[in-house]
Amino acid sequence: MNSVAENYLDSTKKQFVYYKSLGDKTFAQLSDEEIHWQQNEDSNSVSIIVKHIVGNMLSRWTNFLTEDGEKEWRHRDTEFEATYKTKAEMIAAWEQGWKCLFDAINPLQATDVSRIIYIRNQGHTVLEAITRQLCHYPYHIGQLVYVAKLIRSDEWKSLSIPRGKSATYNTDKFSKEKSKKHFTDDL
Repeated sequence: MNSVAENYLDSTKKQFVYYKSLGDKTFAQLSDEEIHWQQNEDSNSVSIIVKHIVGNMLSRWTNFLTEDGEKEWRHRDTEFEATYKTKAEMIAAWEQGWKCLFDAINPLQATDVSRIIYIRNQGHTVLEAITRQLCHYPYHIGQLVYVAKLIRSDEWKSLSIPRGKSATYNTDKFSKEKSKKHFTDDL
């Protein structure tokens, strides 16, 4: 039987994969021009949101267990300046950020979750630090999905249960035998 810590790490990895996939599916629906669309001067485009997520990932997950998560080389304010020229460039950075994250969490063992790491000199257990990011990234991924939905309007392809399809979805789920699964196992 797996320990709580092992279950946590397994579930966390699946959650991160799921949220990455929401970003991937969103980008697939947008053009090079659309990733730069902003509602107004103070709002963020999809490309700016991605740049911030990537900056955070590279800072937090590089040498995760041995260095403060807020690196001296990170310049957070510049993450809110549009610099990606193309969708391909944005996606390459997105992939780099996720690779850094998975390279840091995949080797973690159950015994690591109670270790102390630091973010801006504030001690966190590994479990707390992971949870912090597992809340932070979906917050911003939800933003980029919402911006993309505004851009694509009626052409948007739902990333979850489409409107009016909940009953069909639930009928399918309840027609199967009860089992212990992660919600992402069937996606």
